[in-house]
Amino acid sequence: MIERSAITIEPGHAPAAVDLGAIDLGAAMHALCAELYPTCRSITGAGVRETLAILGRHVPLEVCEVPSGEPAFDWRVPREWRIRDAFVKDASGERVVDFRESNLHVLNYSAPFQGRLAWRDLKPHLFASAEYPDWVPYRTSYYQENWGFCLSQRRLDELESRSCDDTEYEVSIDASLADGSLTYGEVYLPGESRREVLFSCHVCHPSLANDNLSGIAVATFLAQHLATAPRRYSYRFLFIPATIGALVWLSRHENELHRIEHGLVLTLLGDPGRSTYKKSRRGDAAIDRAVVHVLKHSGQDYEVLDFEPYGYDERQFCSPGFDLPVGCLMRTPHGRYPQYHTSADNLDFIRPEFLADSWAKCAAVVELLEHDRTYVNQSPKGEPQLGRRGLHRALGGELDRAGTEKALLWVLNQSDGKHSLLDIAERANLPFASIRRAAELLLAHDLLKEGSVS
Repeated sequence: MIERSAITIEPGHAPAAVDLGAIDLGAAMHALCAELYPTCRSITGAGVRETLAILGRHVPLEVCEVPSGEPAFDWRVPREWRIRDAFVKDASGERVVDFRESNLHVLNYSAPFQGRLAWRDLKPHLFASAEYPDWVPYRTSYYQENWGFCLSQRRLDELESRSCDDTEYEVSIDASLADGSLTYGEVYLPGESRREVLFSCHVCHPSLANDNLSGIAVATFLAQHLATAPRRYSYRFLFIPATIGALVWLSRHENELHRIEHGLVLTLLGDPGRSTYKKSRRGDAAIDRAVVHVLKHSGQDYEVLDFEPYGYDERQFCSPGFDLPVGCLMRTPHGRYPQYHTSADNLDFIRPEFLADSWAKCAAVVELLEHDRTYVNQSPKGEPQLGRRGLHRALGGELDRAGTEKALLWVLNQSDGKHSLLDIAERANLPFASIRRAAELLLAHDLLKEGSVS
């Protein structure tokens, strides 16, 4: 069973069209990250609902609740985690580890615990990172019941120095694991066709800015942009907890998955690293080619990774039972930067300019998908005379500095009803925008007609 509802939005906060060209897009996305940053999120619970309520002010979000225990293939929706407070107090009553100071201080999904423990018994429940002694690590225990606290190595060493085995501490994790539901959000934007482009991001991490907030921000503003744009495709945006959220969504939409023609998981999009694309399981899907083409012609350094069944939810969408054309767009991949899954993944680590750059690349991919069509040359026997149509350089011997004539000739030569504009752009090694502009000029002069939909 799944319960659906439009999210409750306070009066005056209904999603409204925003002229993204009139705002500092990077600053606006960073501000959304800042608003979401303090919330304690997990794979279930109030934090996800609070997050979706904020996103509902920006986009037409539908919220879905799936009860605990509901099956999702080999998985079941877990019990809902609710946390109110947590601390470790020393003999003087001072909170030496405090959930109120940072929601990373609690092992995410900790079982409730109340009691007094000797240091020897408390220490196995304390998690730190010796490699980065001033940072608090992010640790979880979603599917194996446990409790614990995360703290900096420096704080752990300090406690160690003033504790003996029998030193007692008061420990409290005011939390519960009980039947409830898993919550996720969905934005569906219908287009001329029911064929879909899927974007997915994660909403399950607490105060981590690059992972997950950067992906949430880019997805939200991309959905906002597409909501007011002409659309050939239909677009679906998923705001889901990692792994279990994707599995739940897939299990309830199996009959509709054939409509997904392109898809991207968006994550880690605000750091200063180069853009990185992880291909779909297919490796040569149209989305793989489209993203690589955009990155290649961005004028910036980039990296392309082959698919592997490890990472984010692309591995669920690309599991062999679905094999959907879904890749993953990010900047620095997980595990390659020291701030990953630590308190150093904060609002200073992500920058407006990198959020804006990631958004622009997503928008360029959408633009390519929307305008990738197949055409048929209407004057295929030799080159048509471009000069008398005003499409040729006025003087022989001039350089085609803008590459316009080259693009025109490539489009004419390859438009045989078999090659799409992306095919032509790749073969010509020209930006898709140049090939698209050439096709528009040729269409305007009746030298092309549209063939089958690519």
